[in-house]
Amino acid sequence: MDGIKYAVFTEKSIRLLGNNQYTSNVESGSTRTEIKHWVELFFGVKVIAINSHRVPGKGRRMGPIMGHTMHYKRMIITLQPGYSIPPLIEKRT
Repeated sequence: MDGIKYAVFTEKSIRLLGNNQYTSNVESGSTRTEIKHWVELFFGVKVIAINSHRVPGKGRRMGPIMGHTMHYKRMIITLQPGYSIPPLIEKRT
């Protein structure tokens, strides 16, 4: 499970749980097939589809210098009806 960082709990992701869709942030270099394989192997579920997008980093100012945080990849994993994933550990910010 090196590819999956942590689960995302936002208003949209909680709404998607009703459709049996789970949202999580993953490593930037992970592919859909790798994540599908990891989820099916680790949780013992069947994945129907995976939607992914790259979330851009935010700008951060440190005095006169403008920096930014790193971008990351977010995946929405859709499971077959009847399967579920226990909640992953939520990252506290």
